[in-house]
Amino acid sequence: MFVKASSVPYSTFQVRQRMDLILSRPYGDGLKIEFFFNALCSKVVDVVALDKLQNDVVVTLCLLEKYFPPSFFDIMLHLTVHLVREVRLCGPVYLRWMYPFERFMKVLKGYVRNRNRPEGCIAECYIAEEAIEFCTEYLSNIDAIGIPISANIDQKVGAPIPGGQVVAVDSNLWLHAHHYIEDAIGNNEPISETLKWIAHGPSHYVSKYHGYVINGCRYHTKERDDLRATQNSGVSIIASTLQIASAKDQNPVFGELCFYGIITEIWDLDYTMFRIPVFKCDWVDNRNGIKVDDLGFTLVDFNKTAHKSDPFILASQAKQVFYVQDQHDPRWALPQVEAFDAMDDSDAICI
Repeated sequence: MFVKASSVPYSTFQVRQRMDLILSRPYGDGLKIEFFFNALCSKVVDVVALDKLQNDVVVTLCLLEKYFPPSFFDIMLHLTVHLVREVRLCGPVYLRWMYPFERFMKVLKGYVRNRNRPEGCIAECYIAEEAIEFCTEYLSNIDAIGIPISANIDQKVGAPIPGGQVVAVDSNLWLHAHHYIEDAIGNNEPISETLKWIAHGPSHYVSKYHGYVINGCRYHTKERDDLRATQNSGVSIIASTLQIASAKDQNPVFGELCFYGIITEIWDLDYTMFRIPVFKCDWVDNRNGIKVDDLGFTLVDFNKTAHKSDPFILASQAKQVFYVQDQHDPRWALPQVEAFDAMDDSDAICI
């Protein structure tokens, strides 16, 4: 008996092979599927963009016909066409999906000790946990049952990670750091005792650390990151800078520009009455080291650095960035900026 190839259903392994092939192509049709679900599952949905999202998913499903036979396009794949309509009628997806309930089912399954009486085990353990959590509200120095609070959340003012050393730094770098603090804090600070101590200058012996916790984020130097699987050395800052269109531009304007960098050193400058932490960074050249690809993603190249005469920023000004290497061109990396509540410059001083 002869069976047409198009009528044979694809196995999970074959589907994964095809999807890997699609996603391996730069700016392929598989990325459009990822963008669709990413926009659909976001916490903030732009109602104006829903029509475009609907048109894009229809076109994307049609483009997938280049890679899969007709038997692949069953009713489950067709349901993606109606997801945008559900968002329009019911609101954001994350308020209605089943992930929280599935995670809680895993918790309930963990209560089972006797497989012959699973319901009884779940009921007893759940009641016991509720009773213990209720009692903890009347006991001092006892935390309730649940996810532990991160140690970085309370570090709003900032604290170095132990293990630093006091060294004598280069006088030119020392001046650069001091002048940056004067410009960043002195211009916004009225004449006070703090400003007077800043004017005296810091000690020439600087405390250097491999890590610092501030704004609820943990920062490491690039040297420390190279020894670990995690990444905490990426930073970015939005600064006001003078922008010109060309060398002949007679009307320069001030505008905000985002700078991306990697922490190379962490200094804690001692101003006798207080200390001010600063990050020494390698900054990407905004002219030749940053580009925007066809899909609208910003890419940076750390082989092209600049701003070497101004390498310092206040630790309180830094925004943590995670750099994802481009699989098609390892020179470029995609920065993912972490959201946090930044401190004012006046809060950058550590007593």
